[in-house]
Amino acid sequence: MVTSLYDLDRAQLAEALADQPRYRVDQVWRGLWEERRPLGAITTVPLALRARLAEQFPSGLSARAAVDSDRGATRKWVFALHDGATIETVLMRYHDRVTVCVSTQAGCAMGCSFCATGQAGFTRHLRAGEIVEQVLVAAAAAAPLRLSNVVFMGMGEPLANYDATVGALRRLHDALGLSARHLTVSTVGVAPAIERLAREGLALTLAVSLHAANDALRDELVPLNRRYPLDRLFAACESWVAATGRRLSLEWALIAGVNDTPARLRELADFATGLRAHVNLIPLNPTPGYPVRGSDPATVRAAQASLREWGVNATVRDTRGRSIAAACGQLATVTRGRRRLAVRAVAPEGPAPARERHRAHDAGDPA
Repeated sequence: MVTSLYDLDRAQLAEALADQPRYRVDQVWRGLWEERRPLGAITTVPLALRARLAEQFPSGLSARAAVDSDRGATRKWVFALHDGATIETVLMRYHDRVTVCVSTQAGCAMGCSFCATGQAGFTRHLRAGEIVEQVLVAAAAAAPLRLSNVVFMGMGEPLANYDATVGALRRLHDALGLSARHLTVSTVGVAPAIERLAREGLALTLAVSLHAANDALRDELVPLNRRYPLDRLFAACESWVAATGRRLSLEWALIAGVNDTPARLRELADFATGLRAHVNLIPLNPTPGYPVRGSDPATVRAAQASLREWGVNATVRDTRGRSIAAACGQLATVTRGRRRLAVRAVAPEGPAPARERHRAHDAGDPA
């Protein structure tokens, strides 16, 4: 397996430099993590040693393409990995923060029907170093602004690549010095992994891509729901909130006639209220393999108003990078540049079972 310097902890780096003076470990570690320099720019380390390390621990990413949008505020990279698989990473500059959206897998096996990555299929898991290196490339590109937030919302299901995801989170927190509160992990609902993550002692933000709050519809939109249905997911989310004390975020891609109706939004409100969760409404971004359109702006505003009326804290995500296919659900340059699309349409709203469990929970009755 090809390993980069970003896969090594300090002890492993010291082992790799066992034939060098001990201070070389400090120089390399400080250059990589505190100064956030690529290996070639750590000039306190001799050129010959840098060349040796570069050969022994080659970079995990090679930029194949980069494109900007939003007047330069958003940049998307297509990175080739050592085996030819490709991933995408998005840097977003806001007036009060700089955020990078990183991938944890090349492709995705979750098969969510409205997501371009899910339509394209799965290639492989990323290593922790490949995840971290995306952050460092983005941090260099953001200079002189300081990168402040990392969201694990790019290609792949982070909790299906659990060890690498947690390894990257710890490296970003411990070595790079990013606050756990500025780290966000998104999941479509891998319930056991949510409970496991709650025990890691990381006060990060968890975002659950919900999109439907009844099992019949969610089975269509998010196939993993057939394995971990809403009752199981709700219990895992309760465990997360109890263990971490952190507010949960629920992601809801608004799809015209599918999940933007009063009945579907009421189900969302019931689910969110039982967890005291924040709801992030996301107007569905277009993808080639999903012909159903996103909700129009008036419907988005009405959905937010309804949720707030029902006591739910709801915001609308500021869509970035749509013109370069860099917005939520649009990342799809995977499987060595080939795309495998399966066109699926979800029927507009029809009868669906009510979420009585969560209504009972909200009223304080036993679940």
